[in-house]
Amino acid sequence: MQRIKNNIFLILIILLAFSLRIYQIDNTPPSLNWDEVSLGYNAYSILQTGRDEWGVSFPTIFRAYGDYKLPAYVYLSIPGIAVFGLNEFAVRLPSVIAGTLSVLFTYLLVNELFRNKNQSLATLSAFLMAIEPWSLFTSRIALEADVAAFFVISGTYFFLKGLRTVNYLLFAPLFFGLSVWSYNSARVFTPLFVFSLILVFRKDLLRLYLRNKLIIICSLFIAILLFVPMFWQLTHPVGQARYGEVEILDSGAIAKINEARSNGCPRIQCNKVTFFVSEFAKNYVSHFNPSFLFFAGGSNYQFSIPNLGIMHLVNLPFFYLGIVLLLTRLYKYKYAKLILFWLILAPIPSSLTREAPHVLRSIVILPVPMILSSIGINFLVTRLRPVLFIAYCLLLFISLESYFGVYFGKYRSEYSWSWQYGYKEVINYVKENHDKYDKIIISKKYGEPHEFLLFYWPWNPGKYRNDPNLNRFYQSNWWWVDRFDKFYFVNDWQIVEGDRYDFTLESKVVVKCSDPELLKLVETDEIPVHCLLVTSVRNVPEGWTKLKTINFLDDTTAFEIYEN
Repeated sequence: MQRIKNNIFLILIILLAFSLRIYQIDNTPPSLNWDEVSLGYNAYSILQTGRDEWGVSFPTIFRAYGDYKLPAYVYLSIPGIAVFGLNEFAVRLPSVIAGTLSVLFTYLLVNELFRNKNQSLATLSAFLMAIEPWSLFTSRIALEADVAAFFVISGTYFFLKGLRTVNYLLFAPLFFGLSVWSYNSARVFTPLFVFSLILVFRKDLLRLYLRNKLIIICSLFIAILLFVPMFWQLTHPVGQARYGEVEILDSGAIAKINEARSNGCPRIQCNKVTFFVSEFAKNYVSHFNPSFLFFAGGSNYQFSIPNLGIMHLVNLPFFYLGIVLLLTRLYKYKYAKLILFWLILAPIPSSLTREAPHVLRSIVILPVPMILSSIGINFLVTRLRPVLFIAYCLLLFISLESYFGVYFGKYRSEYSWSWQYGYKEVINYVKENHDKYDKIIISKKYGEPHEFLLFYWPWNPGKYRNDPNLNRFYQSNWWWVDRFDKFYFVNDWQIVEGDRYDFTLESKVVVKCSDPELLKLVETDEIPVHCLLVTSVRNVPEGWTKLKTINFLDDTTAFEIYEN
């Protein structure tokens, strides 16, 4: 009866987790951001042509904008896009599924950690994994990080399960290996974590090797197959590209060091090593700060709600109590060592970068905070009256209801700008009126308009790659697209300001643009006679006629559309 009861609770938790993640997924967050449309369009391109948007056949890393995205999420998106089409639901679906499965595997993992002796702890850990903002918010977005977190959790479960039932051990290197092809943080964390698992459970692994050499050898082969190409890729510029954009020791940091030296700071004190160590230590400690976890959250508006914690405030005392209890059990239980290694190693990738503490780059820590909170709650509940646990549950549900009220209300409305809201509406208008105009000019103010156009149209991938008007180039560690078909993508300031060519038609400014091809059109009297301009608010040359205004969800203007 107890097993049936536990299974019913687990099913209800899984249904809750899925429901919270799938509800209004197509419009909350309010729009796809440029990373989401990039993942989606590259998946669509692979589905349609077997090549990414750059023409590479089934790549193991996607160039995208020059940020070189890892491949797992793109390939996982293909089935959903094939079934549902290229839209928000299909692109975010893999993250929803990964987030839901992470809840299930949290339950299985905790059960395995405690050898099925404390299923209430497993149930509570899974429940918190289902509702904590950290895991909930991120699994409603198309994020490689969310998939990587699932692979790490499931890999750990299969490792522990394999110590008792050896055949399961084959799945551990498979899932750990997939994590390093999902998100860059896992490329740092997973090898370190796997090494720590081997260290903690070395005697168990040696026993298994003596009894089941074939299984161990096959597991090593799978690990080599997935990890060695990853390390090889990291030795090349494409594998290092993303870290180069976010590393602590960037050009700005080096400039600060040089400035400090010029002001008299001794070299032994002001150098790259001391700066890196100092920044890393500060970043690392910040991941355990109550302000980050329970009050303010992260600084990026796309990964957490501003000024709200990424864990429910009611769990603050239980989380830190869980850490204390973990340390007291460290020398007696292997599970305590595993959780501690996980807790210590997970912030390392994020701490190596700027903007720490970072919600996304430290996501490989999940579900450890939920497990620690559960340990703290379980410790007190067994010593206090049941009514106090009921009061805790009530406070937790009030916190969850309040969080969702902000998430679907104020956050969606006031921060739609951070999600590049409005591009879908722009593309729909442009598509309806495409044939009326000779040239369509779109401002780059909100970032990468060409990718949103490719996605929301959706544009034929083969036609795009072979477009004779396609103009893309590499500059400032980024790949830019300035033109394809009849579309011109220009910086906002180029539209009306700056030292640029003036193209006129009947004494009216058409657009100022440094495009030499347009200059040739002027010189040969072949200037387009009818242009559509998509720009920011009041950023328009004289003499143009406004056709439409597209607002953010807080009713401030996002785009204005004009014609000449």
